[in-house]
Amino acid sequence: MAGPQPIDNVAEKLSAFDSVPLFMKSLPTDDTEDIALSALQSLAHEGTPDEVAENFKDQGNVYFRGKRYREALNFYTQGVDAKPTDASLLEALLCNRAACNLELQNYGSVLRDCSRVLASNPKSAKAYYRSANALLKLSRIDEALDCCRRCLEFDPSNKSVQDIQSRATKIKVEHDKKEKERQDRLRKQAEEQAKLRSAFSERNILVIPNPEGSQNPYAPHFDTDAQTLVFPVFFLYPQYATSDVIAEFVEDVPFAAHLETMFPPQTSAPEWDKKSEYVDGKLVVYVMTRRKRLLKVGRKMTLRDVCDASKAKPGEPRTGWS
Repeated sequence: MAGPQPIDNVAEKLSAFDSVPLFMKSLPTDDTEDIALSALQSLAHEGTPDEVAENFKDQGNVYFRGKRYREALNFYTQGVDAKPTDASLLEALLCNRAACNLELQNYGSVLRDCSRVLASNPKSAKAYYRSANALLKLSRIDEALDCCRRCLEFDPSNKSVQDIQSRATKIKVEHDKKEKERQDRLRKQAEEQAKLRSAFSERNILVIPNPEGSQNPYAPHFDTDAQTLVFPVFFLYPQYATSDVIAEFVEDVPFAAHLETMFPPQTSAPEWDKKSEYVDGKLVVYVMTRRKRLLKVGRKMTLRDVCDASKAKPGEPRTGWS
């Protein structure tokens, strides 16, 4: 005996039932010549507004229990549109529709329906519960906590609301902790920048912003403990079109200490130094100020000495390093 045969295009065949009046998820609201549809429309809207709304609510409940939230939403909406005169029935329809929208992640719609309920019944626990849930999903933590507080004032044993309040409180604690850390970090950065600006001013260093942003991967900083400025220094070797960088040149370290490390006489010259000219003890270092003034740097001089030496003479425009 042949058993049940597989059906092709199951979804398509199931969707075909939507056009069969008995299986429709919702009835059209406009006039129709279909006799069966007209009969169903008459039945669905037969009775008082409260009876019609109650019928749609019951149908919506069936679909909601089956987790078919969009269909349930449509029936609850039709119930609301029936304009029931019973306030408790309208409240149930709105709360149920809010429950559907909560599942469908339509949080704005949840808040609108719950707000409408609370305007007429400030003690609707369901409206507060669903509002708090939606607000929590929207990361509006303080408002969610406010909903919980208002609900628990008249319904202190509401476990569902207590659970939301507990979750929202934990989120708020974590959020406040992160916000405090962020504010502390910003404050520390601002203090460091203020110290850096002050150090620049004392050392006659000019800051020239680059409209396109800095391309320098190294940044100066102020060592608060040692009260010294540490910043990158570039060494240029024009005749060879090359350069070196000391990423953290401490201002009170003499140039000789770096030259001894960079060009020790006992080792071979750098690859680019074809004539072996760059050897410690044979080098002369010059620096150029913002106004293109050349200063010769002695081996025992520090960066702080160079900064002091670059100060403009009385009556001259301000110069310095940039």
